[in-house]
Amino acid sequence: MIGEKDDRPWGYWQVLDEGDGFKVKRITVRPGSRLSYQTHQHRAEHWVVASGTATCVIDGETVVVGVGQCLDIPTGAAHRLGNAGEGELVIIEVMRGSYLGEDDIIRLEDDFGRAEA
Repeated sequence: MIGEKDDRPWGYWQVLDEGDGFKVKRITVRPGSRLSYQTHQHRAEHWVVASGTATCVIDGETVVVGVGQCLDIPTGAAHRLGNAGEGELVIIEVMRGSYLGEDDIIRLEDDFGRAEA
C-alpha cells in the first residue's frame, strides 16, 4: 500500500509507489546497521543509492556503492545491504516480480536473531 511504513531494527522502509508487478520503496538504514543476508523466490530488486554509501553483499561478493550508483539483485540471489558510514543510508528500491509480499524473505543470516532455523 502506498505510504505504508515499517520500522525495523536496522532502520525503516516506506512504500512510495506500486503497481502490477512492481513496488518502489525508500529504505533508510541507520549508521552501523545492516539488513539480513537473504534471498527472495519471487522478486528481483534494483537499488539506487540516494544518500550515503552502501556496502552490499551479493552472492558472497562485497560491493561498495555511493550516491547515484545502482545495483541489480536477481531473483534468488543471496544479498545484504549495510551502512558502514556515520550518517543515514537511503536507498530507492524497485522490486519486480510476480509476488512482492514481505513474506517472500528467506533470512540466511541476521544480526537481530531473525534467521531461519
